[in-house]
Amino acid sequence: MSDVLSKLAANRLIPVIAIDNAEDAGPLGEALIAGGLPVAEVTFRTSAAEQSIRTLSKQPGMIVGAGTVLDVDTVKRAVDAGATYIISPGFSSKVVSYCVSNNIPITPGTITPTDIQTALEHGLTTVKFFPAETFGGIKAIKALAGPFGQVKFIPTGGITEKQLPEYLGFKQVHAVGGSWFVTKELINARNFAEITRLTTAAVKVAKEARP
Repeated sequence: MSDVLSKLAANRLIPVIAIDNAEDAGPLGEALIAGGLPVAEVTFRTSAAEQSIRTLSKQPGMIVGAGTVLDVDTVKRAVDAGATYIISPGFSSKVVSYCVSNNIPITPGTITPTDIQTALEHGLTTVKFFPAETFGGIKAIKALAGPFGQVKFIPTGGITEKQLPEYLGFKQVHAVGGSWFVTKELINARNFAEITRLTTAAVKVAKEARP
């Protein structure tokens, strides 16, 4: 397991961020750090993603990754901006092969046994499970964990703080991705104090959840 993936496991939570204004990236990072979570997955769903990664990656101790990565060009842009890990919503052989060949940590999106088996064939043992709640949540992960005992899952999609204990209480859940404490509405309103408050609460729940 890469050092970056180990750090994600240690933090247990990954903020999934869609940011409209790159100027908000700095105070957002400070809010997350103040809340005890020096982690960010900046999704390439907005034009501000690349600059936001560049800004966040300069903050001491911040673990910054890129999400919603759909092609190799975006991988290159993200890494050039300072991203240290890549997360994709689905499995792309081109993206995964490029990342593996260049020693870039990647967790591709998976939802079926075929997806997971393909990931294993590419040498990956940590995968994203997305969209988690839509496709069965923790029950589905536990079912998949049976034949894939060597795999760790990062469930993302529709998860809230209320569900954290159940997800993080399962030994094969590596970390959980979520956006309820870093919503677009809070970021656009520049309500970073509330982001810190919600992050602090989420971190507390995550730390108390044990397999």
